[in-house]
Amino acid sequence: MKELKDKLNIDEQIKLLNRCVLNDLPLHEELNNLGLTYDNLRYNNYVNGFSRQGKAETLDNIKPSNEEIPAISFFSGAGGLEIGFKYAGFKNLASIENNELFCDTLKLNNPNQIIIGPPDYSGNISCREEIKDILEKKVGIKVNFEGVFHGGPPCQPFSIASNQRFKKQGDNFKRLGFEDKEKGNLLFDYLWFIEYFQPRAFLIENVPGLEELDEADLIKKHLEKLSNIGYSITKPTVLNAADFGIPQSRKRLFIIGIKGNQMYKFPKPNIYQAASYDVFQADLKNVENHITRNHTAESILRYINLDFGMRDKLGRVDRLNPVPPAKTVIAGGTKGGGRSHLHPYSPRTLSARESARIQTFPDEYIFTGSSARQFTQVGNAVPPLLAYKLALELKSTLPNTQYSQ
Repeated sequence: MKELKDKLNIDEQIKLLNRCVLNDLPLHEELNNLGLTYDNLRYNNYVNGFSRQGKAETLDNIKPSNEEIPAISFFSGAGGLEIGFKYAGFKNLASIENNELFCDTLKLNNPNQIIIGPPDYSGNISCREEIKDILEKKVGIKVNFEGVFHGGPPCQPFSIASNQRFKKQGDNFKRLGFEDKEKGNLLFDYLWFIEYFQPRAFLIENVPGLEELDEADLIKKHLEKLSNIGYSITKPTVLNAADFGIPQSRKRLFIIGIKGNQMYKFPKPNIYQAASYDVFQADLKNVENHITRNHTAESILRYINLDFGMRDKLGRVDRLNPVPPAKTVIAGGTKGGGRSHLHPYSPRTLSARESARIQTFPDEYIFTGSSARQFTQVGNAVPPLLAYKLALELKSTLPNTQYSQ
């Protein structure tokens, strides 16, 4: 966080902004000419320092386990679940993902890992026989797989937030759920793989709206089939990431099944929710994906009047409050422009790296593609720290089998 002495005097700042507006000058160029950046700008109510109870945790201070419980990642995205499982002692044998850019990120960070996706494969798990053959012949897994499956089928058909991007009178406003022909049935494709390979355990992640749209009990019926072949399955359980050390309010639904009579118990929440304060104290030197937008002077003149937690209605961005958990990191869609919240101390939007820190990605993890697409990857992910805590509990629950190097 920049100290107060590094911020422009408010009167000097207003003069600079007004001069850019009156003369149609690019603000980023004027700042550069003065040897300044957007981080030298300030809000009208700049506050330097807070006290908070819940400290944010980070994977950067955790040593990954050297155990190698085998796992397969479905709908891998940028790898949020994979990272958490890796730190907990799981070895990811293969990642299945149909977005080529996401596959690029997975390959960059895991150069020796099997990536089942473009350009070499479709990565589309609705092509069941194709993916099954790859898992059997290339990855080498068999029925009664001794490892774990984990994945979060695309949540857009069930998400309130994604549908709020559309006009209420439009067909897209209504959550389509299982009526979404492209993505709505991928959950059942995933359940088919679980039923076929019968892994020792599985994890399903999605948005809380998944249950609301299961009016015909389709999910319930599929889970009953898995129960009938020997799985003990948790009730769909909604967790808020902020309750587990993640500096962000992010609610997600989880279903976890284990073969046998042992029922999975979700980790206990922390006493206090994590503040986002620590994220904005951390150094940003020599880190990747820290590119900030070149905002116009007109935008900055609006932003500087915002108090903590307030929204700029024109830009639809919120100034974060560093004391409570941050608001949910936004994906921005795979086709539209990614965007982020406003920094609590500097009147600019966050970089992809700052958003990734809120999501608890390690700093060494790099995202490929344009800045907008980096936001998409970060925002789509399960927070790796939450995945780590879920995976630790799963590892302790798996019965009677030791996996090690």
